Amino acid sequence: MTDKIFAAPAWPYVNGPLHLGHFAGTFVPCDIFIRYQRLVGNAVLAVTGSDTHGTPVTVTAEEEGRTPREVAEEYHALVIQSLARLGISLDLYTHTDTENHYRITQDFFLKLYRDGYIFKQSDPQLYDVDAARFLPDRYVEGECPICHYPRARGDQCENCGNLLDPLQLINPRSRLAKAGETHTLKVRETEHFYFDLPQFNKPLLDWAKRQTHWKPNVLSFTLNYLRGDGTDENPTGLKPRAITRDLDWGVPIPPEIGDYPNKRIYVWFDAVIGYYSASVEWSQVVAQNAYLDADARRLARSHDFDLSDAWKKWWTVPSPSPVGRGAGGEGDVRGYQFIGKDNIVFHTVIWPAMLLGYGDGKLPLPYDVPAQEFLNLEGRKFSKSAHWAVWVHEFLAAYDPDPLRYLLSVNMPEFADTDFKWSEFVRRNNDELVATWGNLANRALTFAYKNFDQRVPVPAALNDADKALIEKSEKALHVVGDAINACRFRDGIQHAFEVAREANFYLNQTEPWKTIKVDRARAGTSLYVALRVIDNLKTALYPYLPHSSADLHRQLGYAGDLAGTFEFRRFEEETRSHEALTYIAPTANARWAPSVLQGGELLGEPKALFKKLDESIVELETAKLGKPL
Repeated sequence: MTDKIFAAPAWPYVNGPLHLGHFAGTFVPCDIFIRYQRLVGNAVLAVTGSDTHGTPVTVTAEEEGRTPREVAEEYHALVIQSLARLGISLDLYTHTDTENHYRITQDFFLKLYRDGYIFKQSDPQLYDVDAARFLPDRYVEGECPICHYPRARGDQCENCGNLLDPLQLINPRSRLAKAGETHTLKVRETEHFYFDLPQFNKPLLDWAKRQTHWKPNVLSFTLNYLRGDGTDENPTGLKPRAITRDLDWGVPIPPEIGDYPNKRIYVWFDAVIGYYSASVEWSQVVAQNAYLDADARRLARSHDFDLSDAWKKWWTVPSPSPVGRGAGGEGDVRGYQFIGKDNIVFHTVIWPAMLLGYGDGKLPLPYDVPAQEFLNLEGRKFSKSAHWAVWVHEFLAAYDPDPLRYLLSVNMPEFADTDFKWSEFVRRNNDELVATWGNLANRALTFAYKNFDQRVPVPAALNDADKALIEKSEKALHVVGDAINACRFRDGIQHAFEVAREANFYLNQTEPWKTIKVDRARAGTSLYVALRVIDNLKTALYPYLPHSSADLHRQLGYAGDLAGTFEFRRFEEETRSHEALTYIAPTANARWAPSVLQGGELLGEPKALFKKLDESIVELETAKLGKPL
């Protein structure tokens, strides 16, 4: 039976270019996952986009003397170019500054308000006397009251991950103050709308306790957050949370509630709704280009609904439940949120609460939230302000995408922080991609192409060693597939490379380049075995290394495209348009199954899959760190 898989990376702020850390924790693991799920035949919907709202964007706009929309559109365009170049195969990458997203966000807000889950309340807030403005979240910095990190933000401490209120900060500072200035801060009353999270405390705790397949850190953080100082029967972890801010950029308060021209819906509330609104927007793509999703087209015919409703396939559960069917695998939709550890609470507590309130138990809750730890850079945290970063668009202008995907896969921060080092990038590229996997594929293909009439050699009888290696490479599909399905991405790629090393050893032992002089049949058999193994590894590595796997697919003589196609699209709405990136799945008849390569089939012309890198780039690239773009 075909499973319905919904997968989404977290929405990055577009207040600047994205660095490697953004991709290591969200985009790359998500892409590995969805490419595998498509190959096994599951119905996949993968969407996300740029978070254009919130104080990160407005702060940058004020610093640069531009409008928030100008800032967001510039960096959004840069992001989608990087996504396409790296091969992040989301069905849709959009952003939150769209009429579609505004409409759906306001509908969420209005329904939750009318159902008694949102209320108004006046509360104290920090006010910058010198700037004559209230200071929402990221306009304030100070010392975290929990872990005492000195640069905690007013909404969350990026060091310990706890949500904060600006008034909790020790020695708060206004970010509106320029260098050398000290602004006077006072506490004044302002009215805001609050999401009444305590109403969902018990059902969310009951749901979360069943998610035993979650990563231990994700599950323990969520359970502790929900329990608070209470018990499982009477949890006290959740408190009402303000979901509006005194800003003029973002989704307006629904006019049905009243006139609030100087308030906007808080970014953490509207951003997670993007998973839902982007799914609706994707349906517009399907309606215009039905070939994008044959399964959705069949579903529409059988259930007599318009293709513009195709998104409902991933946002409907069989029957209502007080804790959300589809949660923890109870329904027929499995939703995965690929995030960093600093976003856990938004995706295991707040977003599920919003879905319960808005959907009345008819919307699926996330099945898994495989949060990653942090990727550091040369022993330090990535820092935009300190220019301590490797920007993805610059990296991809200088280097091929698969070597980066490889390093981010084998060095993925799945259970602990990891470190990107330029020396490690060069070493792994040269020793593992070039000398192990690339060498195996290139020497087997080149020798067969030159010595067996550009065809796969027809094998003689296979001996035990031949059969064992082919069998091991076929089993690798199960091992790698199980690892990817469980979001253990490092385990999967490491196992594939273990088999590649064994295949290299096999070629070194059988030496077809020597054997051909005395026993052509045996040399051909050795090459046939190697090519079968390479074909299996091509499939196993495709989710990780799609570009080189697509090249290898052609070299092995297969027809059709394995990589898929990206399209940059402009969506026209009533008052404005926006740019988005869409992906069309491969036309090749590829599947997650053992090799069907037959002796006598024509091969494509071989070429090297990877380039060796000169060690001088280590010094060149590390010298750039800490310097402005």
